[in-house]
Amino acid sequence: MAVIGAGAWGTALARILAANAEKVSLWTWQASHAIRMCETRENAEFLPGFALTENIEPTSDLEKALGGASLALIAVPSQVVRHVLTQAVPWLQKTDCLVSATKGIEEDSLKLMSEVASDVLGTEVARRLVVLSGPSFAKEVALGMPTNVVVAGADSEIVSFVQSVFSSERMRAYTSDDVLGVQLGGALKNVIAIAAGACDGIGFGNNTRAALITRGIAEITRLAVRRGANPMTLAGLAGLGDLVLTCTGELSRNRTVGFELGRGKKLADVLSSLGHVAEGVHTAKSAYNMSTILDVELPITTQVYRVLFENKDPLQAVRDLVGRPLRRELD
Repeated sequence: MAVIGAGAWGTALARILAANAEKVSLWTWQASHAIRMCETRENAEFLPGFALTENIEPTSDLEKALGGASLALIAVPSQVVRHVLTQAVPWLQKTDCLVSATKGIEEDSLKLMSEVASDVLGTEVARRLVVLSGPSFAKEVALGMPTNVVVAGADSEIVSFVQSVFSSERMRAYTSDDVLGVQLGGALKNVIAIAAGACDGIGFGNNTRAALITRGIAEITRLAVRRGANPMTLAGLAGLGDLVLTCTGELSRNRTVGFELGRGKKLADVLSSLGHVAEGVHTAKSAYNMSTILDVELPITTQVYRVLFENKDPLQAVRDLVGRPLRRELD
């Protein structure tokens, strides 16, 4: 088995896979990073304090990582997925199963990761793709805290296999065939989390956060249904579950971005000090553009976009949200 992407999330998932596999390759694009992990048996840059078991083999060589792997898990930032998949084509075409654990939307094409995989690998290979999402902070997974995720794909046998691989005493995986819904829930919740963090940074309370979560899942569902997803998916782990976690958890990078913006910091300064990728920043632009093309109303996402990319004051964004024309809740 192989994990492509040695950030916190990829490393945490590599530890899960290592409990069920003889060997797990953990690929990083930086040779120096791979060497340090081999020497220290720890990913000090992204998941410090958690040992890499003996059967986890860090490497910066894609052929070494993927050659002969029956399962390949992709856990790199969404904006480099296409590039990495293109480099890995010769080996990914031979794997039995491809798992995407990346939560995001490609910025230029507005495609989900399953759609990017179809572009790069072809529909036959992409049919073996399973997407993994749900409320799952990498650190808590590494700590062995009970976690539930959902895995979705077109091939029920492959989905069942992935379910078994990612299920243990501390992790439970549910299955779904709603590949679009699971991906959109996992991507769009990051945008709402930026809004929730901004409101916390401004100094608003629980009322505001609860309203954002509730109205956030409403607009996520609107866009997902327009794309062909099952609305019930967004009431589950990949939708509401992940949204609640990301909007309320202090480990959420996207909430942290919003929090610092709410306190008055500039986006460039926030991102430079973060040290990790905050997918919600890219996704806000993608979701805003997608909503414009599909003519779907996303009021929270629109305000997040304006704060991030048009330098709108977060407090004014809240005022504009609250001051929108009155309407029925469920229309």
